[in-house]
Amino acid sequence: MNKVVVAVSGASGAVYAKVLLDKLLTIKTQWQELGVVMSSNAKEVWRTELSNEDYKNYPVTYFDKHDFSAPFASGSARYNIMIVAPCSMGTLGRIANGISDDLVTRAADVMLKERRKLILMVRDTPYNLIHIRNMETVTLAGGIICPATPSFYHRPQTIEEVALTVVDRVLDIAGFNIATQRWNS
Repeated sequence: MNKVVVAVSGASGAVYAKVLLDKLLTIKTQWQELGVVMSSNAKEVWRTELSNEDYKNYPVTYFDKHDFSAPFASGSARYNIMIVAPCSMGTLGRIANGISDDLVTRAADVMLKERRKLILMVRDTPYNLIHIRNMETVTLAGGIICPATPSFYHRPQTIEEVALTVVDRVLDIAGFNIATQRWNS
């Protein structure tokens, strides 16, 4: 059974975090534990972009970003999937350079050292050379960079449907069995 960490950074794109949590709750039979870490900036971005504080209402376990006693701060807890959605370039840079200064970067470091799934939904544009090199470093270390780049071939009608095209891709990469629209299907 999967043990999942979702980290939400302060990057723009709170809708991705919302849709990811919504979708994970629809596939509860595929995970045993779900821990969520949100930075204070992530909460502010959520309030600004989604005009609510609904992140408080999810039936998940929240951890403070400075709580190094969280189970997924150690490889022995056997969390096997971590998704950072959205992932700011600052968070990417700290992960790429092994700077474990908070729970998000420590958990990412654990995922890499234990050779478990770390998926970073990077959310910025354009990329500068530092961003590209940080993405390369994480990729070479075993992480997966999945930019928050939606697809449109199924003609999504709402912002949430657009975000879902990326979230479904991330969950596919993570190994979940999900119902989603696929190319030519």
